[in-house]
Amino acid sequence: MPTKNIRLEVMQAIEPQVEGFMESFLIPIEDIWQPSDFLPNSENEGFLDAVADLRGESKELGYDFWVTMVADTITEEALPTYESWLMDVEGIDQHGENKTNGWSKWVRAWTGEENRHGDVLNKYLYLSGRVNMREVEITTQHLISDGFDIGTDRDPYKNFVYTSFQELATNISHKRVGQMAKKKGNVLLGKMCTIIAGDEMRHHLAYREFVKTIMGEDPSGMMLAFADMMKKKIVMPAHFLRESGGTIGTAFENFSNCAQRLGVYTAQDYIEILEKLNAYWQIDSVRSLSDEAEKARDYLVKLPDRLQRISERIQHPKDQYRFKWVEANGMI
Repeated sequence: MPTKNIRLEVMQAIEPQVEGFMESFLIPIEDIWQPSDFLPNSENEGFLDAVADLRGESKELGYDFWVTMVADTITEEALPTYESWLMDVEGIDQHGENKTNGWSKWVRAWTGEENRHGDVLNKYLYLSGRVNMREVEITTQHLISDGFDIGTDRDPYKNFVYTSFQELATNISHKRVGQMAKKKGNVLLGKMCTIIAGDEMRHHLAYREFVKTIMGEDPSGMMLAFADMMKKKIVMPAHFLRESGGTIGTAFENFSNCAQRLGVYTAQDYIEILEKLNAYWQIDSVRSLSDEAEKARDYLVKLPDRLQRISERIQHPKDQYRFKWVEANGMI
């Protein structure tokens, strides 16, 4: 039987459980936070005073911080690409009689939660007066219109490995940005980033559970998919960033250097995420594997140590590249 058909059968077998996953890992719309809960209320007479306070607090945050904030915001704003990608995954069907398919309901509900992140961060950046919003908007439009290939094709196994990894990476980044903002006295931004990080953690836990469930149904297929994704490396959406006039991906290295300098997201974090996924999915004790899947398991078990050795040799430049998104304005 073709591998593709096995994957479809597994997705269909698990689909009745998705409603339970939604109840466990998503929050009802009427109960969850909204961007307006964190931003100055434009209906209030004191709106301009609140904006002035927000702008004042933002002045304490440095150049690398704002570059990282912009890149985090842009990748959140590229949500249309993520939703269209997931809706095209094998076993996720929103058409005809399948429009109530549990998987497509998950993708829409997950998208609804994620949509708030870009909204609140974008509005904060705009009100802060610390970034060139037109340049930010150009990069966002490029990222959406360029599209990107994260190496998963339509394979649900690979896509769920990717989202398990990527959601935890974004949790780490938003959480640390929030901690840095709070240390600089920016309580509002600290709370905002912390609650976004909480959303990302819930989403990570859900996708992690999807993989665990699939592992119980098709351990060899899932093991091979996991190993394949790690051989390709988990490519974050930020890899495809470009500034106005640039080409796809040219902004990533300089942004990554900022994130490394700040300690917002590092090579060590990448390794630790892999270790956590290996442990939760109990990679070293999965049974009933094919010979090929056994080799994939060996690769995954040894990979963290291999990556650790490589990361210890990597040097990151200390020079600050001048992004069009952020003017210096005495922030360094």
